Amino acid sequence: MSEEIKGSCCSMSRNGGMPSGEAVAIAGAGQGARSHDIAIPGGRSHVGIDNPAIPKDGEGPARFVKLSPFSLEAQTVTIRRFAEFVDATGYVSEAERFGWSAVFAGLAPKDAVVMGSAPATPWWLRIDGAYWRKPEGPGSSIEDRLDHPVTQVSLADAMAFAEWVGGRLPSEAEWERAAHGGVVGRKFVWGEEEPTDTKIFCNIWQGRFPDNNTCVDGYMGTAPAQSFEPNEGGFYNMAGNVWEWTSDPYRIRSLSRHAKQRNAAAIEANERLLKGGSFLCHYSYCYRYRIAARMALSPDSAASNVGFRVAYDG
Repeated sequence: MSEEIKGSCCSMSRNGGMPSGEAVAIAGAGQGARSHDIAIPGGRSHVGIDNPAIPKDGEGPARFVKLSPFSLEAQTVTIRRFAEFVDATGYVSEAERFGWSAVFAGLAPKDAVVMGSAPATPWWLRIDGAYWRKPEGPGSSIEDRLDHPVTQVSLADAMAFAEWVGGRLPSEAEWERAAHGGVVGRKFVWGEEEPTDTKIFCNIWQGRFPDNNTCVDGYMGTAPAQSFEPNEGGFYNMAGNVWEWTSDPYRIRSLSRHAKQRNAAAIEANERLLKGGSFLCHYSYCYRYRIAARMALSPDSAASNVGFRVAYDG
């Protein structure tokens, strides 16, 4: 296994040592077309929950924050829009510069050349030549999924696109404010009812992970960015489908020994915070499609289940 791969249950950190997560000067910054964004007034809001399902992730306790007015795009950035960005600017993604990326084994082509995997999470494969235009590596295509979220994008890739359209990435507090849809304290973006393998609210795993996805929701991988019912605020797929980069570093607000150790590791790896869960989440394995759920990745990471949406100052 390559030393560059660090497996985690939800995705894969690259930890490749390449500078990443820095602001990138983009040709034509601010000239890209905005997608439909929804205005959210400023004021008192909150982050986290008082009865966290996974306390070690730093989901709680709930804390109040004051937000300035902002807007957030109703859906994640699609492959079509990212392709327009690349065509307009000549941007080269980090996965292309590394020459490989993390692919979920269940999506990998049968003839894919696998260069390594993470022993603790063998469903994550290193596949050379995988990047946003060929998400599963050579031989894969995006032509039949241009309206799906773009994946295989790092933090720097997401920031570069956001700069191009005159926006930025949302903070965790802004992301949660939009996900709540104006209903404070709810567990899921749709309410309190738990999804099951037959009761579908979003694009997550159904069946036995990782070798049997019954695909009751209709998707083995990503779903179109504007699919399933939006929440009361009008936002699509803020649970499942793809994890979404935020502007925040990954930190746990606690004085416990675990929190101090975890924060030290996060600082060393420059880990960043992602929200929302992905199509790989399941109650028995990765119960992170709840609003308060969180994940950390190194900023140079890119994978089959990582995307983003754009925020704008109010």
